[in-house]
Amino acid sequence: MEELSVRVGFVVVTELTDEQRAARDWAATIATVETVSLDALADGAVDLSAFDVVWWHSDHHLDTERRELAAECADTLDTYLQGGGGLLLTLNALTAVDVLGIDPVTPDAVGTESSPHPTGLLTKSIHADHPLFEGFDTLGVHMQPPESPRPFARYELLLPEDGTILASVVHGDDYLVNLNSAVEWQRGEGTVYGIGAEVSFLSHHGHDFETMGSNEHVLRNALALLGGETHRRPAFTDRPTDPSGFAAMRDRLADDHHRPRYHLAGPANWVNDPNGVIQYDGTYHMFYQYNPGGPFHGSIHWGHATSEDLVHWEDHPVALTPDPDGPDRDGCWSGCAVVDDDGTPTILYTGGREHHQLPCLATTADPMLRSWDKDPDNPIIESAPDDIDVLGTDDWEAEFRDHAVWKVGDEWYQLIGSALSDIGGVALLYRSSDLREWEYVGPLHSGTEGHGTVWECPELLEFDDYDLLHVSNYEDVRYFVGTADLDAPDFDVDDEGLLDYGDFYAPQSTVADDGRTLSWGWIKETRGVNAQWHAGWSGLLSLPRELSVDETGTLHQRPARELEALRGRHVELDGLSLDDRTLDVGGRTSLPLSGNAYELAVDVTVEDGGVFELGLFESPTRLERTIVRYDGSRVTVDREHSSRHHDVDRESRSMPVDGESLSLRVFVDGSVLELFANDGSCLTTRVYPVRPDADGVSVAAVSDSPEGTVELDGFDAWELDAAFEARKRE
Repeated sequence: MEELSVRVGFVVVTELTDEQRAARDWAATIATVETVSLDALADGAVDLSAFDVVWWHSDHHLDTERRELAAECADTLDTYLQGGGGLLLTLNALTAVDVLGIDPVTPDAVGTESSPHPTGLLTKSIHADHPLFEGFDTLGVHMQPPESPRPFARYELLLPEDGTILASVVHGDDYLVNLNSAVEWQRGEGTVYGIGAEVSFLSHHGHDFETMGSNEHVLRNALALLGGETHRRPAFTDRPTDPSGFAAMRDRLADDHHRPRYHLAGPANWVNDPNGVIQYDGTYHMFYQYNPGGPFHGSIHWGHATSEDLVHWEDHPVALTPDPDGPDRDGCWSGCAVVDDDGTPTILYTGGREHHQLPCLATTADPMLRSWDKDPDNPIIESAPDDIDVLGTDDWEAEFRDHAVWKVGDEWYQLIGSALSDIGGVALLYRSSDLREWEYVGPLHSGTEGHGTVWECPELLEFDDYDLLHVSNYEDVRYFVGTADLDAPDFDVDDEGLLDYGDFYAPQSTVADDGRTLSWGWIKETRGVNAQWHAGWSGLLSLPRELSVDETGTLHQRPARELEALRGRHVELDGLSLDDRTLDVGGRTSLPLSGNAYELAVDVTVEDGGVFELGLFESPTRLERTIVRYDGSRVTVDREHSSRHHDVDRESRSMPVDGESLSLRVFVDGSVLELFANDGSCLTTRVYPVRPDADGVSVAAVSDSPEGTVELDGFDAWELDAAFEARKRE
């Protein structure tokens, strides 16, 4: 291995352990190495300017004495880093980041492990070109042999507050995406790398296994980078704070043909439920469940974006971060935003810690709603009600989470999602005069068989003649139209159904300044964990929907009218003449529309067994294709041939449609397909063609009966522009 012109100060607490000696001896083969005592460093007896890199490699647990000694070195190391020095913390030394003043959050998982499979680091795809991993051509690199105990220190439930996660762990072929093991921090002109796992030296003794070379390669890269005259810094961090940082992150994913252009998606990483949706001082604020650590569910924060027009969005820094010492240590989960009686924007959200999930509150005086102060009395409700049998599980003392808050007269009301043992999902009603002291009123509504075991994200919406209650039950979103009695409490149901028949979940709504009820939901992924990891992102939010309930109690859902502002080129559909509206049965017409960001408006009538087919995501030979099929009673999205990738869901999705005529709005965006049928039924799903040129569109008429007819009454198509500046068409 080529030698480095790097001077390394190798830190020890007392005597070298066998693991440390092996690491130091290896480093001495490629660099100039001098052993440095932590005692001497704490006493100020070491001139760190003599070193390009300080490396602390520890296989021992850092007890109180060692941590106190490390804390005495914090100022000296900070001066060294601010001036451009490099610090490498490996194995258990990573647990000293808090006392060294590098990050207030220390790894929450520390111990010794072995695996029957070879293991190693799993690079985050958005950091695949990070120089730490230079020389590797795959994201998962085996660095440790099987059946060999070695120490580890990782972020699993928690994330560093200031660091950027670079890699997780791979065991054999399994991606263990939540085992965050490699982190980078910037301090002034200096850089800190923390690699808490997969870099043990003694684990290789007695093994004839090729992983040792990968182990040494990563550490050599780290020493070379930290000791270089110019630190090669990443283009972005996990938590950008300015537009250029967000743009750099979005640009990294811009070539992904599955990535949406005009839907609201996070800058990268994981997104799920929309939260805290509010129009404040004329600006729409969308908060959302976000994991800055990677494209997987874990350590949930609140992401934040704003819009003046519902279609063009701007990223903002993370709004809520879990507090390692607070009731939301394990996550800031779903909730809502309101303006209190004094005009103060207020968030109510679920804080998770260990086996508890309880309501928490935060407020802000920031007119941009960017910085929030958590209430010192959190949680504001200390337990689930004890006079009903709330379901408990191995994970949670009580299923009790997600908040919808609204005001009636002088009182505030709150719904919390929950479950009753042996009964099923329930929406629990509370009331308050000040948003802080809450009185339990009772169950507003509970489910019956088929309504779900647990209800999440309940929301009650008031319309002129009816109320609308919707709940999410792990599988779908069920709605109930009827009348709510907040005193009894009770919900008298007149009608019920599904809000969406596809991969749409946990919607949240707001009443806009013009009186419309606007709603967004989480659009889930329907591909596997590995595919999401390689993509670098997971999940997005639906288009805004206008919800209403008419005088007959019928629910209507329409795309928000503002979406028309995204329309670009109106596509002339040559070859599709509407002079004779009847399509030839058995024929198929390819349309001059390509790309994967467009809107279609289709009006069609079928009779006597005729079936209308709309082909989407078609490859040139139609080996990959997705068919939207209408037979007079149902609209079905046939995904059997939608992708040649092995790790995607190809099951069909279907929704009922009344009548023999269909007015269909179709929104195609990357891998997203949103359908609005007859201003009522909706179906949202995902499609992942392998080929980037699987973007063809066609129409066809089929029939099993010679009398079957398909009449196309109208067909319009528009290319649509991007929601974020970084993705607009050139």
